[in-house]
Amino acid sequence: MFEKGLLATKRILITGGGSGLGAAMGHRFAELGAELIICGRRLELLDDTAAKIRSEFGGKVSTAQCDIRDGAAVEAMMDQVWQDAPIDILVNNAAATFIAQSEHLSFRAADAILAPTLHGTMYCTLAAGRRWIEGQHRGVVLSILSTSTITGRAFTVPSSMAKTAVLAMTKSLAVEWGPKGIRTVAIAPGAFPTPGATGQLRPEGRGESWAHRNPLGRSGEHSELANLASFLISDQAGYINGEMVVQDGGSHLRSSGAEDLLQWTDAQWEKQRAARAKG
Repeated sequence: MFEKGLLATKRILITGGGSGLGAAMGHRFAELGAELIICGRRLELLDDTAAKIRSEFGGKVSTAQCDIRDGAAVEAMMDQVWQDAPIDILVNNAAATFIAQSEHLSFRAADAILAPTLHGTMYCTLAAGRRWIEGQHRGVVLSILSTSTITGRAFTVPSSMAKTAVLAMTKSLAVEWGPKGIRTVAIAPGAFPTPGATGQLRPEGRGESWAHRNPLGRSGEHSELANLASFLISDQAGYINGEMVVQDGGSHLRSSGAEDLLQWTDAQWEKQRAARAKG
């Protein structure tokens, strides 16, 4: 679909790059010639993923262990990354979510979602943007959001709030930083199943018929999201700024994706809370 060298001159930092959609994007970016830095909390997972990408595509893939919930840790990571060279692209992929009845959310539970999804994304974006501006270096920020930014979504309220705030950041910085040569863009994926997200959002007792309710009758393939991301961060998308591209098969036109949970019993919610507490 793309020329092999589409991203050959790009140095890309991906948060949450060790697994799931972050790893899928990393594989595709490397295939298109990019140099990668994948960031996350679990170094063993990062090293594993980096080794797989190097063995498949060659090229330079490094890791950065960082808890993006900690602003000081983000600054230290960016200092370390910049020692070699500036990055050209930041992909804000790391996030957290789980289903819960909002009235039962504790401060700690809400913060567990807001901290990486909103605060961590903001910390990484501002840290990269500040360095780009100081160095007069052009850059791109791609944030992975959600269709809850359009529809709202019951039972994942902190995540919906955080993703919507990041969309506001994307639009605001497009105007503020555009004149400085920095683009901000976003993707709102629909259902792209990953082990982590499936465990949190599709626990036992929640039917799988959701995929068949999609207008296209299926969930998304990771390669489809990785290809869209590759285009948006490339120079070929240089006139796209401040926009969020929805990639969900048209699902948000039919449903927010949470309506089935309105039928859950108190017993089902209690079982879910107990399972999350054990995890």
